Amino acid sequence: MIDVITEKERGFTNIDWLQSYHTFSFGLYHNPKRQGFRDLLVINEDYVKGGHGFGKHPHRNMEILTYVVKGTLEHEDDMGNSSLLHEGEFQRMSAGTGIFHSEYNHSSSEPVHFLQIWIKPQQLVQPSYEQKKFPQQKNELAKVVSPDENDGSLTINQDVEIFIGDFDANHGLEYNLETSRHLWFQVISGSISIDGHTLQAGDGSSVSNKEIVNIQANTAAKFLIFDLA
Repeated sequence: MIDVITEKERGFTNIDWLQSYHTFSFGLYHNPKRQGFRDLLVINEDYVKGGHGFGKHPHRNMEILTYVVKGTLEHEDDMGNSSLLHEGEFQRMSAGTGIFHSEYNHSSSEPVHFLQIWIKPQQLVQPSYEQKKFPQQKNELAKVVSPDENDGSLTINQDVEIFIGDFDANHGLEYNLETSRHLWFQVISGSISIDGHTLQAGDGSSVSNKEIVNIQANTAAKFLIFDLA
């Protein structure tokens, strides 16, 4: 079963300094049919104007991932982390028992474009933070998040693996999906097809009850795959 959410079907928040597109219900956007998928609760695509951002605010008991598409994001938190997140970098923050943090566009003039992803945690843990840029792997999947502390990916407190694909046009692969697991695809740029269903930038899709999923890049494309219990 494949269920597509197109980029035009997403919720939208538009204020002076922020444009945010919501794949699932978030903030003032509520869609009873779009309450996340499995343990994946939020995918927001944000554009923040230069010199602006999210002031210090709290989170609790949530796995929060950020991927910078373009620009530089400035992060600070009450664990003492202060860092710049550059284009192509991933950040994992386990809010756990509670954390305060802020996120600002590091540029005073250029916008920053990023994805923020929330995943339900497996258990309540102490807050923690990781940041990493992975080597570029063309036309194959790179694992960027998993619960395994020893595989070189960012470590998440949930039974989910996340891959990024950076494919040239007309390249593809077959993804073997284990029994009882599910996939979510999120297209960052370009266009891909999943078993013949075309997805454009901003589109997302769930995949369930499949053993083999055929992925094909119709154009040069970047996309995320979430492998969920």
